[in-house]
Amino acid sequence: MDTQIRIREASIDEVIKIGKKVLGAEKMKPREHFEERYKDKYHLITVAYLGDNPAGYAVWYDKYGDGSLYCWMTGVSPDFRRKGILKGLMAFGLAIARNKRYEKIKTKVRNSERGMLAYLTKYGFSITDFEERPNNEDSKISFEKDLE
Repeated sequence: MDTQIRIREASIDEVIKIGKKVLGAEKMKPREHFEERYKDKYHLITVAYLGDNPAGYAVWYDKYGDGSLYCWMTGVSPDFRRKGILKGLMAFGLAIARNKRYEKIKTKVRNSERGMLAYLTKYGFSITDFEERPNNEDSKISFEKDLE
């Protein structure tokens, strides 16, 4: 079995196809939902494959216009977790952000997403804000990382 991780830029349609496997078809939003978010803004859409298998995705865009690139959505198929997929997607996005002269990466994560929270703290992201929700698992934690 080919265990090489390949990451590349992709279309939003490819992300949606992979996202249906990661989140389930009923939870994945339609193309228009994505396109409206990053309309008229720089955006980066990436996918990861492990061998020939679609394994994950990340969607980034210039949400704030403040020199930061926002990592909006990431997903890794449960079958491919703990194999370096998220690390590869993030490294790819950070490299492009640096090349495009962005100064920071920003993201928000639900409190329930323990794997992503662990990744962000392990790889040098700092907590910048907390949005409390009635259900604590739905609360969102904001992170950022300087790109130096």
